[in-house]
Amino acid sequence: MKNIILKSLCCIAVGAMALGCNGGKKAEQKKAEQEAIEKARLDSIKAADEKKQKAVAEIMATLPEEPVFDIVTNMGTIKVKLYSKTPKHRENFERLALSGYYNGLLFHRVINGFMIQGGDPNTKDAKLVDKYGQGGPGYTIPAEFVPEYTHKKGALAAARRGDAANPNKESSGSQFYIVQDADKCAQLDGGYTVFGEVVEGLDVVDKIASVKTNQRDLPESPVKITTIKLDDRKTPSEK
Repeated sequence: MKNIILKSLCCIAVGAMALGCNGGKKAEQKKAEQEAIEKARLDSIKAADEKKQKAVAEIMATLPEEPVFDIVTNMGTIKVKLYSKTPKHRENFERLALSGYYNGLLFHRVINGFMIQGGDPNTKDAKLVDKYGQGGPGYTIPAEFVPEYTHKKGALAAARRGDAANPNKESSGSQFYIVQDADKCAQLDGGYTVFGEVVEGLDVVDKIASVKTNQRDLPESPVKITTIKLDDRKTPSEK
């Protein structure tokens, strides 16, 4: 009787082990399938991004030295001309704009009588409000100070971290600001790279600057950049 019981227990144990092995193999197989699906997804995204960047590069190769871009917002359109003597900033702005990087971002820092600032990818997520002003594409741009490019009204300039953490005054990879008051911003000359100017839409800059903001200079009603696109018309210098 004892032998029969022992044999039965052994059979049960062996069966349980077999089931366990089969379960383990199925789990491993499922994991491998999920990993393969994820890899295929990432490869597809990478291929699409490479194709997109190739198309962007082809467009950039056809642009004039001082192209005009439309910063389309929910409060109107601001047309900006990019300067030829700040090529690193010009090309970076072109690439980000043409690839759709700025689509949906906010003007997160607005100071009436000073300037309006945008271009932070963190502003796409309201949960990251405490980090607005800290985001970017993961790189900086060497400063390109040109004496003739000053902080006049409508000047387009690159934001950056402060001197203590950024002694070389390198610019943010994506954040920019537009001067609303030249007198108040004159102190920034030679310290922040100016790489363009507003050629149409100063009234929109003033309109945005006048919105109600909170204690962090963030507009209470979002001022959103719908897109930044290449202007359909020729640049002013070509007309």
